[in-house]
Amino acid sequence: MNIQAVHKHNIKAVILAGSRDFGRCPIASRLPVSLWPVLGRPAFERVVRSVSAQGIRDICVCSEEGIEPFKSLMVNIPGLRLRYFEEPSRVGTAGCVRDAIDNGEDEIIVVLTAAIVCPPDVNELVCAHIEQKSNLTAAFCPGREGALPGSSMDIYVCDRTVLGHIPEAGYCDIKEWLIPEMVRAGKVVKAHKIRQIVGNFRNAQGYLRVLADYLKKEPPLKEELPSLFRKSEQLWIDETAKIDSAARFFGPVVVMEHAMVAKRAAVFGPTVIGRGVCIGEDSLIVGSTIWDNSKVGRGCEIQRCLIDFERIVHDNVVLSDVSVARRHKNTSGDIVERVFNAKCPAGSHTVSKTNHKHGRVSGGLAGAITSNKGIWQWIAVGLISAAFLWSYWPGIVDLWNVWQRSDEYSSGLLVPFLAVYILWSRRLQITGIQIRPFLWGLLAFVVAQAVRFFGLFFMYGSAERLSVVLSIAALVLLLFGWEFFRKVFPILLFLFLMLPWPNRIQTAVTLPLQRWATSSAVFCLEVIGYEVTSEGNIIHIGQVSIAIAEACNGLRMVTAFFVISGLVVLLVERAWWEKLIVFVSGLPIALFCNTVRLALTAIAFTALGGEYWEKFFHDFGGYTMIPLALGIVVGELWFLAKLTAAPKEEATVVIQSAKLPIGTANRAEGRNDI
Repeated sequence: MNIQAVHKHNIKAVILAGSRDFGRCPIASRLPVSLWPVLGRPAFERVVRSVSAQGIRDICVCSEEGIEPFKSLMVNIPGLRLRYFEEPSRVGTAGCVRDAIDNGEDEIIVVLTAAIVCPPDVNELVCAHIEQKSNLTAAFCPGREGALPGSSMDIYVCDRTVLGHIPEAGYCDIKEWLIPEMVRAGKVVKAHKIRQIVGNFRNAQGYLRVLADYLKKEPPLKEELPSLFRKSEQLWIDETAKIDSAARFFGPVVVMEHAMVAKRAAVFGPTVIGRGVCIGEDSLIVGSTIWDNSKVGRGCEIQRCLIDFERIVHDNVVLSDVSVARRHKNTSGDIVERVFNAKCPAGSHTVSKTNHKHGRVSGGLAGAITSNKGIWQWIAVGLISAAFLWSYWPGIVDLWNVWQRSDEYSSGLLVPFLAVYILWSRRLQITGIQIRPFLWGLLAFVVAQAVRFFGLFFMYGSAERLSVVLSIAALVLLLFGWEFFRKVFPILLFLFLMLPWPNRIQTAVTLPLQRWATSSAVFCLEVIGYEVTSEGNIIHIGQVSIAIAEACNGLRMVTAFFVISGLVVLLVERAWWEKLIVFVSGLPIALFCNTVRLALTAIAFTALGGEYWEKFFHDFGGYTMIPLALGIVVGELWFLAKLTAAPKEEATVVIQSAKLPIGTANRAEGRNDI
């Protein structure tokens, strides 16, 4: 058989459209990857049009979940027979081939995945399949310099003989089932290194990678987008786009129809800015793809990200290595919000709360500082803050005295300053939030005052101190609104760590902590070889007796290490459950460090004599435990990161089967390359 003997009408294409990918990629959970746009056109449509342009008139589209999105594209090509097969249950790639092949006279079946950037040359695949006299040919990327990593691309060419090796029903995959089965049956299975860069992808990271490679290596963009003009060697801009003269572009960048890039914005390629996309002033875009009608606010940093259709990135937001998906319902908790008018008509760059001359966004906390209305808002905030300090001054002085005279709660003095530092470190996330006073905050403030007067009337100092933090939280909610309150809520919770415990709770835990400190220190000393006896809270080591006083019960370390773990939790970027583990671990870490301190102090008392050394180890031994505690927390974060690390993508291993037994039909071939 040769290529001339194969007529185009005897070649059928089976396109594997795939399905949504729930859970792993937020955009793929909403939209199948085969419908992701490549320079404005869905990858699926690009594959269909490319295959049809190469003379294949019979195309079957298989999708495991929902075929309607693919039908809605209305790919109308004269003479094309386009059929759709919806697979309600998973049947695998070979199962799709089984369902798509009818009783016709098809001599060759070309199987393609729809999630590719640059469709392959069907003639090249068919020629290689025929010349190798193969029953099934698997296409591989060559892995040459500058190309994508070599691996199987779910592109195959086969003949009708494969049907005899595919089960009549159920799941069957080409790589995992069909190829090994055909090798065992003595059929010819070959591999073909495809010459061009196809660029298949399965997730956002792969999509950005192959699109970047396409922009670098495949420049015929003028053919795909006639309205693009080449402004420089690696910059293509649509004639309808509005680019400020102060904007800067570096590397391969594509700016599509009606896009707008404001002044001092910097775009580093490979980047694709979709139709109707607005990039605000002073924003930085690096190696990202932003789909149609999305808006990026002022002062943002977007690095290696994929932004979904009609998404709004607020001012001063920093995003790195994430995909931002569109939600069906807009919630106040989104990092990405609809601040701009996302449904503006094409070519209209009207932005809500925007200076139209410069494209500057004036909304949010930062904008409120400079606007006239915002100045009056800040004056009101200052007056209310002054009234709060005047009203709570006796309580604040009382807290100060507690921090000064109590070793157990001296760490509370650091909490307000650490809270201010955490707030400053999150300034980029909160300065763009709209200030919208929330009247329910007034009710929360009334509740806080009720707690305060309860403490004053019944002489509960702990209740009055508690009302300090409750009043601060209520005023934040009242003056700045729910969205701002939600952003700073963890910091408000952190403020509770500056309060001393109620006397009843402290009394209840003092004796158990003291007994634990004694027994754990005795156990630790016995483990390292000392002969130790204890009587109550007194430890006897040889001729030396050490009393575990109430001040040595470990409460001071518990309160201090909760502050440390709380600070770490608020500064690191981890999942909520990891942060919860780190914070809760502050208690066992504190008890462990206190045990180590007591054991080392006891050893020092036996080895060193003199009142000076005893006082030194007793007073300063606790400070040496802070590095130990921080080391344990860092080790804990490292372990959690290793425990939850995402699996790395690995290239598919190419297997070569052993020489077939004598007497098989394929003995002359020797080996079958898969």
